[in-house]
Amino acid sequence: MDESSAQLPLSLKREMQSYKRFLALEKGVSENTVSAYMFDIERFSTFIVHQGMEKYALIEIQHIHSFLLMLEELGLALSSRTRTLSSLRGFFSFLFSNKVIDTDITEKAELPKSRRSLPDTLSIDEMLAILEQPDITTKAGIRDRAMLELLYACGLRVSELCGIKQRDMLLEQEVIRVFGKGSKERIVPIGSSALEWVGTYQVEVRPHFMKSGVSTNDILFLNQRGTGISRMSVWNIVSKATMDAGIEKHVHPHTFRHSFATHLLEGGADLRALQEMLGHSDISTTQIYTHIDREFIRQVHKTYHPRG
Repeated sequence: MDESSAQLPLSLKREMQSYKRFLALEKGVSENTVSAYMFDIERFSTFIVHQGMEKYALIEIQHIHSFLLMLEELGLALSSRTRTLSSLRGFFSFLFSNKVIDTDITEKAELPKSRRSLPDTLSIDEMLAILEQPDITTKAGIRDRAMLELLYACGLRVSELCGIKQRDMLLEQEVIRVFGKGSKERIVPIGSSALEWVGTYQVEVRPHFMKSGVSTNDILFLNQRGTGISRMSVWNIVSKATMDAGIEKHVHPHTFRHSFATHLLEGGADLRALQEMLGHSDISTTQIYTHIDREFIRQVHKTYHPRG
């Protein structure tokens, strides 16, 4: 976990330590297996703290499903997600046996089915509200604002955002160089707002995050330990900004990419140009967004046509 992961409250740490002792002393589980279980449980506990919960008794099944969906969005293999769910089931069974929780919600939890359709997209107003949430009186807030602006301005995948290097920011040309799936390179325009925030971050914040003896490898976005920001940290930053904006949709970093594409199409962007900006090798992948565009057109017709 890096600095954006909230410090776990003592109430959660106590239950985790009790379970760790139970596994090692009473169940005789190997040290490596205990470590794997506890890694999964700590990651989940960090996730729920970012959702504003500090007691396991407050967790509902949708929080489990949101967490598992996050792991899928972060690119974890099915085997890893299956193990994580198994870890949570064992832990919640322990909590239920010890009367920490009234119901073992993991009994009904399942891995989310692969999405065949697009998740929620954000309206322009919703997107602007999210972008304005980071506390820009702090260094971390300026960095978070710059990341969110860039994520939306360029339609980046979260892995692409985390991999952007300073030399990839071709600011004079107002474009950035992105290395997508299979290290395929593409050039994407960057808007004035993202340009401004990234520039502010580079001048006012990034030098303070650099640590003596720690190589940044020229990575643009750093955590406060001086290393590259993690994908889960970006997930948590997006989640917090969404919650602070009062938006109840399920929003994650990829929602920014979908919204980027949808807003461009709604504004009249050419599908081929959108394909290039998204880095899709096949136009058919990009064409999924035309379904959203058609829905938008239907809504415009219904709203404005006298016989709509």
